[in-house]
Amino acid sequence: MKLQVKTLPLVFSLLGGLLLLFIVAPLLSLILSRSPNALFQAASEPQVTQSILLSLSVAFLATLFSGILAVPLAWMLARSKSRLKGVISGLIDLPVMIPHSAAGIAVLGMINRESVAGKIASEIGISFVDRPAGIAVAMAFVSVPFLINAARDGFAAVPLKLEKAASSLGAGSWRVFFSISLPLAWRNVLSGFVMMFARGMSEFGAVVIIAYHPLTAPVLIYDRFNAFGLKAAQEISVLFILVSIVVFVALRMIGKNTDHVRS
Repeated sequence: MKLQVKTLPLVFSLLGGLLLLFIVAPLLSLILSRSPNALFQAASEPQVTQSILLSLSVAFLATLFSGILAVPLAWMLARSKSRLKGVISGLIDLPVMIPHSAAGIAVLGMINRESVAGKIASEIGISFVDRPAGIAVAMAFVSVPFLINAARDGFAAVPLKLEKAASSLGAGSWRVFFSISLPLAWRNVLSGFVMMFARGMSEFGAVVIIAYHPLTAPVLIYDRFNAFGLKAAQEISVLFILVSIVVFVALRMIGKNTDHVRS
């Protein structure tokens, strides 16, 4: 028995280490393959900086606006006892399960200029095809399940007795939500926002179907690879990976600082 107890962590550590190596090795190899001078030259190209800023800004706005709908839905799922809850949860996960190129085709069919939604949008001056608005819709479609699921788990962990106690003391449903439910689930909700933002800004398959132009960073990487080969795509890939890491770490740190202040 003692031998089993000692060997189990060793074997699991070895297996986990191999998986981590599988994740880290390609990224580290890519980053080390390009010199700092080559990265600075790539970063000085207006098209490269514009594509990265476009990816970040549109993903942020898509996440922000999606949260207005996603957080209430997450709360409803956490509190609902309906038999349809499982069906709804399955529908929410569909964008993650289907190929993202197929997701792009599906979304394009709904928002193209000949569709009902496309015509209504055109009436108020909004166009989706080959526009940032279309990029935002594509990003939101494939990434919003991360926000909904994380927020739902957070609300589900909030004790019902606290909400009922607040209600028994005369607090209305809105006050209970904003003073009890949301503050206690805030960590999960914020984590969902971060994951949705990160997933959205890296989206390629759905975005390239709806809006090849203007070029987001993932689409620009693909474009450079097709036009100029591996080395040309590597420089932009390294830049975007580094920017993504910095943004992701910064958002995680903001979340930790928020948790510290609330505690």
